[in-house]
This record gives sequence, C-alpha cells and structure tokens, in this order.
Amino acid sequence: MATKTHIFSMLVDNEPGVLSRIVGLFSGKGFNIESLVTAATMDPKVSRITIVTRTNKPVTEKIEKQLNKLVNVRKLRDLSGPHSVKREMALICIRALAQHRAEILRIVDIFRCKVVDVGREHYIIEATGDEGKIGALLNMLKPIGIEKIARTGPMALLREPN
Repeated sequence: MATKTHIFSMLVDNEPGVLSRIVGLFSGKGFNIESLVTAATMDPKVSRITIVTRTNKPVTEKIEKQLNKLVNVRKLRDLSGPHSVKREMALICIRALAQHRAEILRIVDIFRCKVVDVGREHYIIEATGDEGKIGALLNMLKPIGIEKIARTGPMALLREPN
C-alpha cells in the first residue's frame, strides 16, 4: 500500500512529559517522525504539536487511534488535505562572497525572504512558505554555497469556512 505524508496537529495539555509520551508512542510502534514542531497556544495551559510522518492508510488510522487514547491529547486532526494552510520556516546560512552578494539579494527579493544576519562572508536568510517554495529557494541557493540550514518542517492550521 502506498505511503503518503500526513500532518497531525494536536492540542495537548502544556505539562511536562506530554511530548515525551507522544514521541514514545511513535517510536514504540515503529513510526518515523519526519518533523516535529511544538509551542504554546493563546491558552498557556495548551500547546499545539505538529508531527509529520509518512504512512499508509491503515497505519494512519492506527496512529490516530493511539494518539486519541493519550489522556493529555485534547484534540487531534490530520491536516494533510487541501482544507488546511501549511507553511514552514527555514533559516539558511549562505556563503556570500562579494561576487555573489547581488545575486543572493535578487533571489531573496524574488522569494520574498529576509536577510536577518550579515557577516563578512555570509548571509543568514529567513524564508517562509510551503514545501515547494522552500525547495525551489534551496535549489537556487545551492550553487552559491549553502553552509547551514535549520527548517521547522510544516506547521498547519485548519482553513476556516468562508
């Protein structure tokens, strides 16, 4: 059966050990986590955890059932479909020698990114967008020389009805 990327977004109690139990569920069942993003919500008692994994339909259903059994999981959604807004962020440290600086700044402008740090021989660029935009940006910067990268992986929210 074909595997597909799934984005699970869950609201959980903002308490010590909750993330550990969720990650333990994934590792204990042999499910791989491709990315994980967690942060507090507007309610300081609640955190949002976004986990990306590649699975087939039966395994996805199994993951959902197991997550829903955890006491600290208040709400769980699979936000993989078109009814959600997905974005990720990347910080990219790129070699910025004098002969490449103008080209880098053009690429930054085209992709609507920001230069957030400047050094003698580097720029750190902040980029947000969907996976395709981040991938295209990296393909443009790769020949110039990417030194380091940090990516969040996708974050998602359910699209509100009109």
